[in-house]
Amino acid sequence: MVMANTLLGYLAQNGVAYDTLHHRPTRTSMNSSSAAHVPGEMLAKSVILEDDAGYLMAVIPANQHVKIGKLNRVLDRHMGLATEQELGKLFTDCELGAIPPFGEAYGMNTIIDNSLIDCSDVYFESGDHEELIHLSGHTFRQLIADIPHENICTY
Repeated sequence: MVMANTLLGYLAQNGVAYDTLHHRPTRTSMNSSSAAHVPGEMLAKSVILEDDAGYLMAVIPANQHVKIGKLNRVLDRHMGLATEQELGKLFTDCELGAIPPFGEAYGMNTIIDNSLIDCSDVYFESGDHEELIHLSGHTFRQLIADIPHENICTY
């Protein structure tokens, strides 16, 4: 599979310069991190949550987990993890578990963990399990400038 068309369009629309990093096929973000020799704290992964108000993409480092309870308190919501079936319908051009971290490209609200804000470089899944996209930290910060951020992870 190649880069998700939605992501490709989003990066082009925003005039973003990026590099691709091919790696052996993996099943998880941390395995992708290892296979590509990228620190887990620099690999942004997407966690999709949902409740009656809709879906939310939480973007966190691959080596962390979302504090769903804290996120619910901060946003005054009652979210849980979206199912694989829901993910398949929401991200039709992505393999399960390889969702790029730009919810707005998919019409979804997003929140980003603070720990990604100061990364010198950021990597993320391209929509498949064999390629990462690399952005400079500066470029990533420009793309997420209007996206809310909060401490939403555990180590």
